[in-house]
Amino acid sequence: MFWNDDTPSKETIIPDNVIDLLFSINCREIPVDHAHALSTALKAAAPEIFESSDIAVHTIHVASSAHGWERPDFNTDEHLLLSHRTKLTLRVPKESASEIQQRLHGVALNIDGCELVIGKSKSKPLSKQGTIYSRYIQCLEGEGEDETRFMQRMAAELEKLGITIKKALCGKTTLLHTPDGEILTRSLMLADLNTEESVKLQHHGLGGGRDMGCGIFIPHKGIDAVENIENNE
Repeated sequence: MFWNDDTPSKETIIPDNVIDLLFSINCREIPVDHAHALSTALKAAAPEIFESSDIAVHTIHVASSAHGWERPDFNTDEHLLLSHRTKLTLRVPKESASEIQQRLHGVALNIDGCELVIGKSKSKPLSKQGTIYSRYIQCLEGEGEDETRFMQRMAAELEKLGITIKKALCGKTTLLHTPDGEILTRSLMLADLNTEESVKLQHHGLGGGRDMGCGIFIPHKGIDAVENIENNE
């Protein structure tokens, strides 16, 4: 954990050249661990779109429990039950949004035997919130056992973006399954970012695998709620 209460303020101009596209979907269920399958299906359906490394694919998440149903353990054998409110979200360059919307509308994907039909979409700007969270950041060798090593690398990567860690909390590890083997990830929450830092980090992400939902940051209510996030995974 890093903690620094010194938060100098400065006036900044916030770019809006990257946005989230939220697509409605028609899908009854999807594997809990679907990151690789979703990425592969999207690339097969629209390869010309995903030639760009600027496209990030959010994994699909639902509430931890509802009407007696509870989220199953994280693996490829268990499934998430989706509702009509569940969205498929892509983080894309704003200039490419219209083309991506048109190309994906109506496309049917096969996610490990589960059909997912992509509907209409709406755009959403990146959050200006100062507390943001990534569920999955790819670990390097040894970082699964050594949280300090992971945090030191995160601090160095953030420094390259001009961001100094003020408050950060590293969370649990998760294994994402692919045909080539498992990918070890850690969750990470950052707090007390100014607006420029928050938007910049959401734009760039951290580490590789953003086509599989890794390194993508989303807003969160606050660092005090980390335990709730971990319990809801």
